[in-house]
Amino acid sequence: MIPVNEPLFISNEKEYLNRCVDSGWISSEGPFIKEFEENFSAYIGKKYGIAVSSGTAALEVAIGAIGLKPGDEVIMPSFTIMSCALAVVNYGGIPVFVDSEPETWNPNTDKIEEKITEKTKAIMPVHIYGHPCDMDTVLRIAEKYNLKIIEDAAETHGAEYKGKKCGSFGHISCFSFYANKIVTTGEGGMLLTDNEEYAERARTLRNLGFIKEKRFYHKEFARNYRMTNLQAAVGVAQLKNIDKLVEIKIDNAKKYTERLKDIKELQLPMEKEWAKNVYWMYGIVLDESTGFNAEEFAKKLAEEEIAARPFFYPLHLQPVLKETNIKPRGEYPIAERIAEQGLYLPSGLGLKDWQIDKVCEAVKKILEKTC
Repeated sequence: MIPVNEPLFISNEKEYLNRCVDSGWISSEGPFIKEFEENFSAYIGKKYGIAVSSGTAALEVAIGAIGLKPGDEVIMPSFTIMSCALAVVNYGGIPVFVDSEPETWNPNTDKIEEKITEKTKAIMPVHIYGHPCDMDTVLRIAEKYNLKIIEDAAETHGAEYKGKKCGSFGHISCFSFYANKIVTTGEGGMLLTDNEEYAERARTLRNLGFIKEKRFYHKEFARNYRMTNLQAAVGVAQLKNIDKLVEIKIDNAKKYTERLKDIKELQLPMEKEWAKNVYWMYGIVLDESTGFNAEEFAKKLAEEEIAARPFFYPLHLQPVLKETNIKPRGEYPIAERIAEQGLYLPSGLGLKDWQIDKVCEAVKKILEKTC
């Protein structure tokens, strides 16, 4: 079976892990934590990095750091992972959804302003599957209405919007280092910010609400979202090769596109002229004329020993959010369509040319039987 993803370890990961074991620094104290925070924040172009246990934790800590209150609203795409809504709901906030762009699958930023109310506190732009979203519009709206920007750059390590790294635009930006990310620590995440107050607040919120003045004395409830020194050690090693890892992703995407570009029933990933797409996952959207939806097509690929994953399920259709009485405002036809018809093909950093060939031949074979 060709997996959807597999990480690539080509640096000093083992050596640095051994250092942790030999030194005894295996938990959330240790030198690799600070080194990873400093190196990654410098790479993106932010002053402060706060390492946490996951990308989901990064989003939740970010929401806490900006001081979201119950009833406050945060605008985000419907087409994204549940973590975005979860972070807001856990603080008593209300996620407000916008539809997607049909070409990039990113949030349609032209739809943001119409969703703003007196309760709106922040905008959460999400860069989807490696392609940057339109940040100029987000920045303009945020300045006009005095809103915070929580930038979800979990899937865009190394991607650029008009020459600037994704993750460098938000008041706080959030990254994931899950096993399928370009830079991985197994599990893990990080918040980046230029705001010292937000950084200090985030350090408190990731650490059970401990305060500097008195140990084991708590003025608020907070969670343990700390990253371990073991995880950070892997991250430090991975970051040394980030440019190479990004190059591999882009090169594999070019190979896929070259082999699939003539299939008119497929929408392939694209790259706007102002963007650097890192193709975190190589997604395709099936035309309805194929007779397949994403789940059905993924099952056909599995019969060929190829793993694939359907796209995100829209947040406005999630049962758990409906149960909390979060009511969608408007319609989301693009999000619904790409969720129904979109899936991503094997996109791991260890992908071989022969595997790409096999995947593309299988895609053609399945479609030839129906189209």
